[in-house]
Amino acid sequence: MKFLKFVIPSILIFIPSLLISQYTDVINSNRPGQSVSAYAVGKNVFQIEGGFLYERQRNNSVFSESDLLGADLVLRYGLFFEALEIIWEGIYQNEDRTITNLGTNANFSDFSRNRLGAKFLIYDPFKNPEKNKPNLYSWRANNKFQWKNLIPAVSIYAGANFVIGDNPFLIDDPTVSPRVMIAGQSSLAPRLVLITNISYDRIGTDFPEWGYIISLSRSFKNPKWSAFIENQGVSSDRYSDLILRGGFAHLFNKTFQVDLSVGGNFKNSPSRLFGTVGASYRFDWHKDELIPIDEAPAETIKPNANKKKRKRSKKKKKKGSAIDF
Repeated sequence: MKFLKFVIPSILIFIPSLLISQYTDVINSNRPGQSVSAYAVGKNVFQIEGGFLYERQRNNSVFSESDLLGADLVLRYGLFFEALEIIWEGIYQNEDRTITNLGTNANFSDFSRNRLGAKFLIYDPFKNPEKNKPNLYSWRANNKFQWKNLIPAVSIYAGANFVIGDNPFLIDDPTVSPRVMIAGQSSLAPRLVLITNISYDRIGTDFPEWGYIISLSRSFKNPKWSAFIENQGVSSDRYSDLILRGGFAHLFNKTFQVDLSVGGNFKNSPSRLFGTVGASYRFDWHKDELIPIDEAPAETIKPNANKKKRKRSKKKKKKGSAIDF
């Protein structure tokens, strides 16, 4: 009962935020990189984000070398609310591994990621346009750093990893393991965005995993081009690492984007160098939900509007009586 007393008020507090989101006319892709934005794609928007990857690994502790080729795919759909989206993530890869001191070779193919979850926005500092109007008299005021810009939009994610059959990349993992995440997004400047993710993965398994991602992206003077740099950390008893990646994205039109990224890590067990090339496309069936005039809030209706209308009609009648016989 104590749990319900805490959860129910929390849900009631967050409901207004679930109904409002920053839907944009331009595609909102999580590519390139691995970070997840706080904002959803928008109600009735279906988005495909995918690409091809190559990775070279060398593990000095076990004298092995690996070449990995694969494809990753993310499907995002805005459902029920503007701030809610359903996400499926999959990475299918082939690894060619050589044990150098033995001269043996092995080949593996399977999903290294098969994940389904939901994300929704619980707080948006920009949902009130009246508080975020631009200053019409000062370019500097609109483009300088402001402390309030550090306040992030926040979303929460809950989902699960799925392992089908004997997976050589996910040995000893159960068929289903939960995953949760908090995603924050701050607009530090008009063309500078900071994204932070904190996740807890493979919950309840023998090797639960903590992770974080900090991503900074900037668009150029030509807004169709943007660049990013990203730091990712992973910590578990099975695998821990620090990864750095960066890259570029180009927007062809409102619904289509292409990207390129490269990266690597900071250790040699294994050392990793990788690159990806991909694209994002969206099918936009979004419709703005307009409030009928008779249901508009009272504060949006001017109280003296009807009085002025009656006064104008009386003046017209007086003028008409002076001309007509």
